[in-house]
Amino acid sequence: MAYVITGLCLRHGGCVDACPVDCIVAGYPIDEWPYYYIDPATCIDCGACVPACPYNAIWPEGEVPDELRDDIEPNTVYFESGPGYSARGK
Repeated sequence: MAYVITGLCLRHGGCVDACPVDCIVAGYPIDEWPYYYIDPATCIDCGACVPACPYNAIWPEGEVPDELRDDIEPNTVYFESGPGYSARGK
């Protein structure tokens, strides 16, 4: 089960630095993809990103609160049909 970055994300970036497998990227373009996104196919479920987020925006997929569950799908879509890793560094 991968971790998910929810709409509580304010693009702090600490999660990127904490990720040991480099599977978190900043959404780009920002107006379409306003958060950071975790590649569910690459995430190793270590949870290192969770304490690095000062906004409590990151959850294990199975524990995302009901009011934030709509934020799960964009993480997958970002990598399956969105910009994915190609947007890195923008």
